[in-house]
Amino acid sequence: MVGTQDLRRPAVLAVLTLAVALSYYAAGRLGLMRELVVEGAIFTPIWPPTGVAVACLLVFGLRTWAGIALGALLVIMSLTSLRPLVLGNLVGNTAAPVCAYLMLRKVGFRNDLARLRDGLALVFLGALTAMLLSSTVGVGLLVLSGRLDPHSFWPVWLAWWVGDAMGVLIVTPVLLVLHAIQRPLRLSRWKEASGLVLVAVALVPLATHSPVSLLFLVYPMLIWAALRFQLAGSMLCALFTSVMATIAATDEVGPFDRLSRIEVMIKLQAFNGTMALTALLLSAVITEQRNTRRSVERACQELVEVLEHLTAGDAPPGRTTKDSES
Repeated sequence: MVGTQDLRRPAVLAVLTLAVALSYYAAGRLGLMRELVVEGAIFTPIWPPTGVAVACLLVFGLRTWAGIALGALLVIMSLTSLRPLVLGNLVGNTAAPVCAYLMLRKVGFRNDLARLRDGLALVFLGALTAMLLSSTVGVGLLVLSGRLDPHSFWPVWLAWWVGDAMGVLIVTPVLLVLHAIQRPLRLSRWKEASGLVLVAVALVPLATHSPVSLLFLVYPMLIWAALRFQLAGSMLCALFTSVMATIAATDEVGPFDRLSRIEVMIKLQAFNGTMALTALLLSAVITEQRNTRRSVERACQELVEVLEHLTAGDAPPGRTTKDSES
């Protein structure tokens, strides 16, 4: 029996590695469907593989790093041939999510994102800090190899960094929510959820494609989703809005019409960033407050039960009186 378990463990690890690699590759192909050009360099406004990689590490542990490296290699090889520069990018794309995972676990990050500190940790450690590694390595190698002019370092670096960070801010929370869903689903507010979906489907395309700048209209929807459905509702709405905004930006329509490429990048990334921060942190605050209220209510209920037993002259539940002990 022990030998059978030992044989199964490498097989399970191999399957997990392959699944992570395929998920990373599929997310990469989706991200490459929409691109922007900054200083002659092509980048994606949102790089979903970083979000997939961080989520896999948080759920399955550090053993998934090989799957992340394999997925990154598949994405790179689908774009170019294998060269030393490619290996450097591979190291950067693998090390950044691993660094995010290690920092998040160091501060006691919880995957349910039920505390404000968890949301802040994901923003400032998992996204903004850890992704400095991949962007610095990637753009630095482009400059050293002569494929990018040194004066273009900072614009391209900023675009690379923000794209990776947006992948963590938007994709990672959604995947953590999907992993934590309990089956069977309890659709106690399915009518309100259906109304939110209809509003999102009608409002988001209007806000992101209207020639009049109406991007601000999505924030009441995000607040509604966070108040009533917490992280699941707010982050799914944020993901849908971000995708629609990216499509409008790459097509240069709506609020992104008649803007230079740098202006399109700045406006899109500023909108995606503020929207993701609003959805993530607001839902974390609301969830934390609701959990605190439930804890206080349970404590009050237990106190009432103890007082009722003491008033009746009985021993509180789980305790014995001195008379019964004697």
